[in-house]
Amino acid sequence: MTGPRTPHSKVASAIQARRDAGTGAVIGYLPVGFPDLETSIEAAVTLAENGIDVIELGMPYSDPVMDGPVIQAATQKALAEGFKIRDVFTAVRAITSRVSAPVVVMTYWNPVVQYGVQRFADDLAAAGGAGLITPDLIPDEGSSWIAAAEAADLDRVFLAAPSSSDARLRQAVEASRGFVYTVSTMGITGTRTDVDSAAHTLVERLRAVGVENACVGLGISTAQQVREVLAYADGAIIGSAFVRALADGGVDALATVAADLSSGAAVSR
Repeated sequence: MTGPRTPHSKVASAIQARRDAGTGAVIGYLPVGFPDLETSIEAAVTLAENGIDVIELGMPYSDPVMDGPVIQAATQKALAEGFKIRDVFTAVRAITSRVSAPVVVMTYWNPVVQYGVQRFADDLAAAGGAGLITPDLIPDEGSSWIAAAEAADLDRVFLAAPSSSDARLRQAVEASRGFVYTVSTMGITGTRTDVDSAAHTLVERLRAVGVENACVGLGISTAQQVREVLAYADGAIIGSAFVRALADGGVDALATVAADLSSGAAVSR
């Protein structure tokens, strides 16, 4: 008979390793099934092989309210190609068998409910996944997911926005494991010329309520922006820039862009 498992966050460990090296983590997003399932697996492996510390796999959904036009187009193509929820577990299993970077899944909440919350958690853990990012689930409505994640020893990543009250920020910090997804701007995802200065203020507010890892996303598209974000945050999350590279130039172009953007983490704080 074995004793209870000691909770272990693969994502927090990856971020801590970068912190120990004097910098921060780079988290890379790609949708599962774009442009097809096999290529999406190769693309995720390519991110890890070109300096990306944590892989964020997006689960295509028919109503992606937080996604900008580049990611929406990619997820719609994946759905048109016949994406099924089980493809997420296939992808996670294939990626984690080839690279050591932890893999988290970003998903809207409805597909998890339809699949079965504990079943989803168990299948994700069995595939080698590290946890879930749930952009449209708030902690005070997430008790079933928190319990399922605890049982499966998975990370749970909730969002914090500039509009969040201090009480909401504290709630997100207490409910999250791995990191808190720090939304740098109000609105949808997509690359921007400047990363909103509101992100810096929001990270400071999260520090004040005890956050361990605050990772900033929505709008990062250059190595210089990665450097700017990692001067105050624990991680920089990149999505649209990678999806666009994959859409325009395939896996080879993605490798080039990933190597370039991950170089922004090479400069010590």
